Amino acid sequence: MDLQTLSGLKALWAETLGDPCVCVAILDGPINPLHPSLVDANLTQIKTLASETKREGPALQHGTHITSIIFGQHTGPIKGIAPHCRALIVPIFSDGNDGRSLTACSQLNLARAISQAIQQGAQIINISGGEFTPSGTAHPLLAKVVQASFKQGILIVAATGNDGCECLHIPGALPSVLAVGAMNFQGLPLDFSNWSPGYRTHGILAPGENILGANPSGGLSAHTGTSYATPIVSGVAALLLSLQLKYRKKPDLQAIRSALINSAIGCDAEPVYDCRRLLAGRLNIKGATSLIIKGINSMSNPNEATRKQIPENCQEQPQDNSAAKIDTVFAAPDQNNRASYQNMVNPSTSQPSSCGCDSSRCGCSCGCSCGCSCGKASQNQVVFALGKLNYDFGTEARRDSIKQHMASNANDPYHPEQLLAYLAENPWDAAAIYWTLNLDTTPIYAIQATGAFADRVYQRLREFLEEQTKGEVERISIPGSLAGSVKLFTGQVVPIICPSLRGMYSWNTKELAAAVCKEKDTEDQSKDHIENFLIRVYEELRNLGVSPQDRAINYAATNALLAADIFEDALRKGMELDTISVERSPICRPESDCWDVKLSFFNPCKIFEQAKRVYLFTTDVSDIVPVMVGKVRTWSLR
Repeated sequence: MDLQTLSGLKALWAETLGDPCVCVAILDGPINPLHPSLVDANLTQIKTLASETKREGPALQHGTHITSIIFGQHTGPIKGIAPHCRALIVPIFSDGNDGRSLTACSQLNLARAISQAIQQGAQIINISGGEFTPSGTAHPLLAKVVQASFKQGILIVAATGNDGCECLHIPGALPSVLAVGAMNFQGLPLDFSNWSPGYRTHGILAPGENILGANPSGGLSAHTGTSYATPIVSGVAALLLSLQLKYRKKPDLQAIRSALINSAIGCDAEPVYDCRRLLAGRLNIKGATSLIIKGINSMSNPNEATRKQIPENCQEQPQDNSAAKIDTVFAAPDQNNRASYQNMVNPSTSQPSSCGCDSSRCGCSCGCSCGCSCGKASQNQVVFALGKLNYDFGTEARRDSIKQHMASNANDPYHPEQLLAYLAENPWDAAAIYWTLNLDTTPIYAIQATGAFADRVYQRLREFLEEQTKGEVERISIPGSLAGSVKLFTGQVVPIICPSLRGMYSWNTKELAAAVCKEKDTEDQSKDHIENFLIRVYEELRNLGVSPQDRAINYAATNALLAADIFEDALRKGMELDTISVERSPICRPESDCWDVKLSFFNPCKIFEQAKRVYLFTTDVSDIVPVMVGKVRTWSLR
């Protein structure tokens, strides 16, 4: 199927071919940017945990095909849906060991990739894959990242899967995601396209049979599956967002999501033998465009658009975040005979010399994100993470080597006390093992010290492990920057943190709360509330410590003295902690990244009589170790 034949697309093209201030992230595989359809596209590929792929392997093939559906230039053989938008290539799939299959991506690493895409300014995120799940329940970190994306106004579009059953795929099954199933050119659901009652409220069908796209060898190929229907919807969403920008309207991807769902052609208009398979209905480009234009015409001040209304990615060039390989099983593009999924390799990024982005619209002082970095040099991703300390040997050889050098009567490397005794005599071998930061029992980072003070870092890690083994420490904080990845003994691949000694702390929640209250000379009741606050940050708001919001809230958890001041004042007013939130600070000093942490309190005895009390403090997360800016502010709120 040629994309040009999509009903309603040419009329939308007459309005816009896309805007370079609109960024669509492709979470798939690497691509061949030198294909004739993509060579002039505005593409940026970032490093992730996906491993290197073979030339013209399945990962490269699939990624190149998916990317060309949206970004194929109209001067080439594949005319993509939104050729003038900006593409952010975020590889999550790689070739399997046999060279013919795909290595899947874990839900945890998908959460990382979504966070990376958001950090780089993506407004629409295309995921042509999914993991089958009987319950539709996602990994907690993935669910939080997806929900946070929705709250930020970011649209995630994901495939429903190719199992041909009434079943759910993650992330497509999550309510805030726009799920996409596949239909043929006549509008009939394809047999392998999944359906479920849950999809009827947030899923639509799009053409997914014999979709023509770019092949990394330079030619063209046609493939079938929900994987190929998904970028069609993402591309249309990008055009509708570009249409909003064209008329100087506030970008509203939730309105676009609603327009795509509400305009979908359902069973009443065009019946099929099983209406459940239609989800909310079939993609209706003309109807969705009409709804968006109706919304544009109903708005006041048609020529007014503030910088705040312009997508952030148009104000700042994406940075090259560090990362490297991939890990366990998640979201491999659905593969069967009827829906063959080819993917990509690891080509270099290609960018045009001119993006055509109007700096007056983008709000970037040096031009636009497409052609400059807006004064910020590329740098590694900064992290401020909380968790528990553990260790790993990476390989059997490394484990056995250390075991052979341990004392004969204490040579179990998995026994922390025996290993610590060995490292006390041989401190240089602390660098020979992988120190890991865990959330519960799941490693999320490997800690690798570098530089002149590396020995001091490993000494502190040994102290942390000893205290943790004795039960004196519950959690630690590790600030630093990401620098590649390592493969653990289990086969899991995790990012490496190069830690900053300044900011590495360990603590026990109860003892920390008691010590703070003793220093502040406050009551035991205050200690209980501080303890509750710390536990809520660890358990309820657990995160990877990557986004600015996460780093700000994690820093708040390490600043117990600040928490003591707040709780002492709140308790005097008979109030208890209600909500914890983080939002960008409207005022910030130059070259900083400031976020406001808000703690909201209420009086449980006077819920309707007494106003809530809000305490706000600003945190600058631009440095590796965040810092508080100014004083705590407080006010009442109805």
